[in-house]
Amino acid sequence: MLLLALLRLGEGAYGVTIAQELEEQTGREVVIASVYATLERLQERGLVTSSLGDSTPERGGRAKRYFRITAAGTREVRDRRASVWDRSCVVHRAGLSLFRFVKRNAALHT
Repeated sequence: MLLLALLRLGEGAYGVTIAQELEEQTGREVVIASVYATLERLQERGLVTSSLGDSTPERGGRAKRYFRITAAGTREVRDRRASVWDRSCVVHRAGLSLFRFVKRNAALHT
């Protein structure tokens, strides 16, 4: 979910905007500390990079840390999406097979 949020947000993604995007997409409250913990793990795996922006007076002179998805992160999203699609196709085909089996057997017993 977090990688998808980074894809949607693009270059201006930082902790607060990422949390807001996740809340908007899921309809659930997101704890900012969990966002940063996840970003750190994703960065260790090479799926996300970060950089410091300029310091601003409204942040007490502190800089925002901006996050971007890497090429490896984009591949991870694509591979996961394909995996989910493959599983849903298997479930769909199994459902059709079950439907045909029930329909065929119902016709035999009527």
